[in-house]
Amino acid sequence: MSEELLINVTPQETRIAFVENGVLQEVHIERSRRRGLVGNIYKGKVSRVLPGMQATFLEVGLERTAFLHASDIASENGDNDQIHTLLREGQELMVQVVKDPLGTKGARLTTHISIPSRFLVYMPGSDHIGVSQKIEGEGERNRLKGIILEHAGEFPAGGYILRTAAEGASEEALVKDMQFLAKLWGAIGERMRGKAPALINEDLPLVMRTMRDLGGSDIERVRIDSRETFQKVYKFAAKFIPDLAPSISHYTGERPIFDIYGIEDEIHKALERKAQLESGGYLIIDQTEAMTTFDVNTGAFVGHRNLEETIFKTNLEAAQAIARQLRLRNLGGIIILDFIDMAEVEHRRQVLRALEKALERDHAKTYISGVSELGLVEMTRKRTRESLEHVLCDTCPTCNGRGTLKSPETVCFEIFREIMREARAYDASQLLVLASQEVVDLLLDEESTSVAELEEFIGRPINFQVESMYTQEQYDVVLM
Repeated sequence: MSEELLINVTPQETRIAFVENGVLQEVHIERSRRRGLVGNIYKGKVSRVLPGMQATFLEVGLERTAFLHASDIASENGDNDQIHTLLREGQELMVQVVKDPLGTKGARLTTHISIPSRFLVYMPGSDHIGVSQKIEGEGERNRLKGIILEHAGEFPAGGYILRTAAEGASEEALVKDMQFLAKLWGAIGERMRGKAPALINEDLPLVMRTMRDLGGSDIERVRIDSRETFQKVYKFAAKFIPDLAPSISHYTGERPIFDIYGIEDEIHKALERKAQLESGGYLIIDQTEAMTTFDVNTGAFVGHRNLEETIFKTNLEAAQAIARQLRLRNLGGIIILDFIDMAEVEHRRQVLRALEKALERDHAKTYISGVSELGLVEMTRKRTRESLEHVLCDTCPTCNGRGTLKSPETVCFEIFREIMREARAYDASQLLVLASQEVVDLLLDEESTSVAELEEFIGRPINFQVESMYTQEQYDVVLM
């Protein structure tokens, strides 16, 4: 499988596209005025303790207070302590962001600090030495653990996790990482002496974070359209990922880099509610604050054999498409998949297996709980950063996120009822209705008879005026 990264850099934003066999699989966007917070370490001050929720809110210097649950507080007695015995209002402590602010929710915090480097994750509050599950060879796992255990006494106390990228790393490279982490932890300790709330350590920008986190050497090519960013990335790779360095190039083509594989078009499609399947079927994807739902439909695909075979093939294709859409749109939390009902048990098993296999390439942790009694597949996907839709879009000011508007006919009838209320309550010689073009057109055309009857009933003339700035649902009834 051919994998490459395309990196588009402007002063305002950085965009990274993960492409597999010429098909966009993931896109990551970071804007200079709104960088992600995951991984940032703060000195926070407790503003409220909520015993009922076993949680607390902290001021960390962000727009909204951040949330810390009792289970995310490092404690000598384990995680079963009551929140009021662990923290008090006004207390200062070191915390790290594990989830960006999402929707109306503030950032989620933990006191279990972890600091990543190229090969390691340092955990100052732990004494555990772990190895990435993706490093499967028992001999290599033991070798890596042995190196860390041998040198751990030379550095500040704490635990380590050996990342996937550590496979095959030399002892010298691992010790250098431990030295880097020790210096960084010392600097963080110095900054903790300042006043709260304060940011005391910020994670790397998106491009450098991506290079640091590349687990293994699956990426065959990295193309960057900014000379300055290319030079920084190449220097970093030459030092830490020498095998990848020759694959990094500065893209100087006349066409924008994201036009190479039609990535701009794919991003636009990823913001639509409907995702087309090659067979003619399609997915309907609804993203809400509570959960995301996928509804599979056969559409124009009728197959060549029978209905059950058509449904089975559509569901198999949908399983692949759903796995891609989860990555592409960066959807997380609770996800409900409504596949087309299948009569055969073996078909259901194969579709579920196809979904599991397709999700194996997902960097985010996923869990499938199986098929519910209603035939729905329930799953979760770890969410740390905002979805593509939340990064690129605002809630529609007209429908406020409902996705629908009252029809002009419904608004007309509301206006009639409002006119009746006003006419009964106030004495006026005439009434003026201010509304959108669509509503006024309907009142003067199809509903003109109703308007005439209403004028006769209230004994006063009714005039209409188009307000171009009004939405379809907005109107005013003015007494003249």
